[in-house]
Amino acid sequence: MGEDKIIRLLRLGDNATFQKIYIENRRPFIKYAKKFNVDENEAADIYQDSIIALRENAIEGKLNNLESNISTYLFAIAKNKIYRFHREKSKLSFDEDLTLNEKNIEIDVDLFGKKLTNEQEVLRTWFPKLGERCKEVLNLYYYQGFNLDEITQILNYSSKQVLKSQKSRCVKKLKELCRKKI
Repeated sequence: MGEDKIIRLLRLGDNATFQKIYIENRRPFIKYAKKFNVDENEAADIYQDSIIALRENAIEGKLNNLESNISTYLFAIAKNKIYRFHREKSKLSFDEDLTLNEKNIEIDVDLFGKKLTNEQEVLRTWFPKLGERCKEVLNLYYYQGFNLDEITQILNYSSKQVLKSQKSRCVKKLKELCRKKI
């Protein structure tokens, strides 16, 4: 069955197609997630959220002109959710440490104990001031290493060119913030 037909059936809410995709990709995803230090239970939860997002995107018509196969798209969603899971997990443990050891934390040391450069300090200070969409785009591109085609699909941009323009505006905005505040 071709990708277009699969997408059409998903859009129509065909449960048999949805179940087939779910079953075919679940075990490979859980194996894949282990490479990112995610245990089997967490991987199953992330997979569940990802497959639901896939189905919702299909129903909403966001999978039109999909340039990859369904499995690749599903894994891209799931990989993004894995990174988000690790970010939230590290934020929680950092916040807990901060609460417990407030007096012992040095401002210029990151979570791994390395001194931050002046540029990193400036970025750490001003990156959160960007809008949510800019933070998402720049995080996916620079921090998580997704390419523009993948980000276009993950964030449902209408085209790669639109995303490129958005990324450019976000970088420009971040540079302006950093220059004003140095």
